[in-house]
Amino acid sequence: MDRTIISRLAEWQKKEGRKPLILKGARQVGKTWVLKEFGRRCFKKTAYITFFKNQRMKDVFEGDYNLERILTNINIECKTEVTPEDTLIIFDEIQECPRALEALKYFCEEAPEYAVAAAGSLLGLALHKDISFPVGKVDSMNMYPLSFREFLMAMGENQLAAVLTESDTGLINDFHGTYSYWLKNYMYVGGMPEIVKYFSEHKNYEEVRAMQNQILADYEDDFGKHIPKEQVPKVRLVWNSIPLQLAKENKKFFFGKIKEGARAKDFEEAIELLKDCGLITKVQKVSKPAVPLKTYADFTAFKLYFVDVGLLGAHAGLDASSILDGNKLFVEFKGAITEQYVLQQIVSDTKNIPYYYSGEKATYELDFLIQKNGELVPIEVKAGENLRSKSLAFFREKYGNKTAVRFSLAKICVQDWLLNLPLYAVARL
Repeated sequence: MDRTIISRLAEWQKKEGRKPLILKGARQVGKTWVLKEFGRRCFKKTAYITFFKNQRMKDVFEGDYNLERILTNINIECKTEVTPEDTLIIFDEIQECPRALEALKYFCEEAPEYAVAAAGSLLGLALHKDISFPVGKVDSMNMYPLSFREFLMAMGENQLAAVLTESDTGLINDFHGTYSYWLKNYMYVGGMPEIVKYFSEHKNYEEVRAMQNQILADYEDDFGKHIPKEQVPKVRLVWNSIPLQLAKENKKFFFGKIKEGARAKDFEEAIELLKDCGLITKVQKVSKPAVPLKTYADFTAFKLYFVDVGLLGAHAGLDASSILDGNKLFVEFKGAITEQYVLQQIVSDTKNIPYYYSGEKATYELDFLIQKNGELVPIEVKAGENLRSKSLAFFREKYGNKTAVRFSLAKICVQDWLLNLPLYAVARL
């Protein structure tokens, strides 16, 4: 299995002024495998330390921050000699050892020649426990489930994956049927590495769903173990409401859909905890469609999405037979699956930060809005081949933007100011 993030890690390795790296992401998205594979490909040696049930190494960091002493202990633990020019040091499950997290500051200041990469699925939660984070002393990178392009590579379709970001749109259109077939499979299977690997070998949809349900159960188990007890019921209510929220025509998150009488102030912390776990993505509304978008973020209005489209389908109980039934998969939950998919590709396979916007009195809504080369690009998501775009037309008429993008099941084509991209080609953003 290949992950495109390895090329970004290689860039970090060679970066001038490199700092220790923290790799963030939800549980089971493959952080440990990626760091070990990065070490195998790009270094002569890898010194791997996990702090999970490893009291000896935790105790090493309970002393002072003498790096010579710490490195000697790493040598003993890993049965290797750590040398700065050719060794990757990996600290896994670093949230289990707050002192190791703090030690990254000293690696940055006193031993920048060493390549140190840390990972922690629940690091965001750990920071709620007053752990001192080395602000300004680390680089960070987010990791997500496999994108559609990575899924294609896992299925042995490397050439199809490569063409998606190349300029030959005619070639992409020629293989529209093949891309659409794999797209439907991806929307059902999702991008969790263990599940993708299993599916590539067995193509068993029922077992895929069972594996997804097990991951969901593991996540809920984490709620009880790692989240403050008073927040656990609220976190579960938010988590369980997301499929319902996305099934609405207006996908803005309504607290009243969690339970009757629910108020924002009662559930804001629960939402942030889920975000810190890496289990949800929060897309803010902008009060005004203007550059820079970040300055117009409306923190009272947002949409919430799952970490993975396959897990959303499992959590919502999407029937396995949908994968074999034409376009049925794309219209379940009024396009919720499709919009989740597009959002997931934007955050994992492009450099864009998505927002959304709705007109006055909710006369229209843009599914997403991004900022590219100093201009706004409105995005509409269609679950099928229906190419009517009232929202994009309203927006362009009012704000006069030069370009808009519509994702649908149709092939690539340009209609004056409107770029039609197939759902499988989000990477072309």
